[in-house]
Amino acid sequence: MAQWYFSYGKDDGRIGPLDDEAARTQARSRPDGYCWKEGFAEWRPIRSVAEFGAGEPVMAPPPVPAYAGGHRADEIDYRIVGHEMQFVEIELDPGESAVAEAGALMYKEASVQMDTVFGDGSTSGQGGGGFMDKLLSAGKRVITGESLFTTLFTHTGSGKAKVAFAAPYPGTVMAMKLSEHGGRLICQKDSFLAGARGVRLGIFFQRKILTGLFGGEGFIMQKLEGDGWVFVHAGGTVVQRELAPGERLDVDTGCVVAFHDTVNMDVKPVGGIKSMLFGGEGVFLATLTGPGTVWLQSLPFSRLAGRMLAAAPQGGGERRGEGSILGGLGDFIGGDRNF
Repeated sequence: MAQWYFSYGKDDGRIGPLDDEAARTQARSRPDGYCWKEGFAEWRPIRSVAEFGAGEPVMAPPPVPAYAGGHRADEIDYRIVGHEMQFVEIELDPGESAVAEAGALMYKEASVQMDTVFGDGSTSGQGGGGFMDKLLSAGKRVITGESLFTTLFTHTGSGKAKVAFAAPYPGTVMAMKLSEHGGRLICQKDSFLAGARGVRLGIFFQRKILTGLFGGEGFIMQKLEGDGWVFVHAGGTVVQRELAPGERLDVDTGCVVAFHDTVNMDVKPVGGIKSMLFGGEGVFLATLTGPGTVWLQSLPFSRLAGRMLAAAPQGGGERRGEGSILGGLGDFIGGDRNF
């Protein structure tokens, strides 16, 4: 029995898998989208599929549409500085604002006012938004593991003013205009560094429990919505891959940084028992199936933290190359180790 998938664009996302009968019902009720099943080389218009009573020529699905939700975010300028330890410097016009995670600030000019706001700051200075909107925004941030509050940086003077935000560990800062990605990106939950005021930070639930439990980033990921600039941090080097409809890429679960919401993320076992126990790659791999764009990182923070913890004396690691003739006693005297 075939398993069918249906897609109707960014607002409705992906539907499936459906069996043959359910797929025919879905096609009759909404024939205006695209469908795919195993054996198809690409996504096909529903009206062109013979199983649904049509015989039109196969057409490729359209590219990700431009965001059509109206302008909300401030138009900011920026530059990314550095290589291995990057930071982003944002240039603000009078009245413009940038929002950032707590603790991300590197420096700011005197005319930039710093305010702590409840939630993600997307409604600050733009009609306000009611208390329930702010409470919902804050609640989403708590679910994704972030603080109830974000920090809003507003240029209150004249001319231009700059504020900069630094990445928390070695890696790459990616500048992404949400309007060029259909107005929505799905990211690992701690990747957001900063963005223009008006960008909304939400939550994205993995619909499959297996993906949530073993997908590397857990059941909940971060959803960035709007039309403005966002700055996403990834560990190590970032590679961008364009996936064709139905094309699948198998990835280490911790290496997924972000993807379009048209991409389907799932998990699969790495192989046999021997590979699971001795392969060193964990038990599961993430599978990303197109169409859409995915961004991958070469150094997940969990991998970096694990190596550092293993090398620490408290974690059983050994000192190498320091040359102290006192050894462990020298560590105790210097405060590096407690007995």
